[in-house]
Amino acid sequence: MSVLPLVFTSGWASGINAYAVVLLFGLLGATGVTDEVPAALQRPDVLIVAGVLFLCEAVADKVPYVDSVWDTVHTVIRPVAGAVVAALLAGHNGSLPELAAGAVGGSTALLSHLVKAGTRIAVNTSPEPASNIVLSLAEDLGVAALIAFAVFHPVAAAVIAAALLAAGIAVVVFLWSRIRRYLRRRRQRRAEKRTAATGDVLPPVA
Repeated sequence: MSVLPLVFTSGWASGINAYAVVLLFGLLGATGVTDEVPAALQRPDVLIVAGVLFLCEAVADKVPYVDSVWDTVHTVIRPVAGAVVAALLAGHNGSLPELAAGAVGGSTALLSHLVKAGTRIAVNTSPEPASNIVLSLAEDLGVAALIAFAVFHPVAAAVIAAALLAAGIAVVVFLWSRIRRYLRRRRQRRAEKRTAATGDVLPPVA
């Protein structure tokens, strides 16, 4: 069977939590649960680094506003990780060119990352922190469950990932007005801080 469904699912998951994807694939391969994982992801140094970064993300991802900063930093990291994991999976399987797999994994990771970042911006407009924690836990559990499921049922997992991606895009579009207000307020706060630092008087907003 083509590795494309697994590549697509891993790309979606990488856009949500790339470190969890590397860690889960590596552990599943290293423990002998599956032979679909390339050796590069099973290396002890890769597992250690992925584990440490996963713990960092697990904390940062649950703190309001810190999660959005973390997402901004990972706008490049997650798509690149998705492309690399996809290329490794394709190279190990041999049924799909690595360049094509990298393009699918990277672009899917970018889309799911943008959905996650947009959703977090909308959630951060709420003053309470519980929604951030609940959403982060749901994302972590969803990534873990879908990656484990994809190893044994790649096509079904890819269908679920596609449905989640489509639903996420729809949610972000629905919440776009709230996201836009948040971004406008953030730009205004930055302008006020710069004005305070220079000692200038900010002109009144019409």
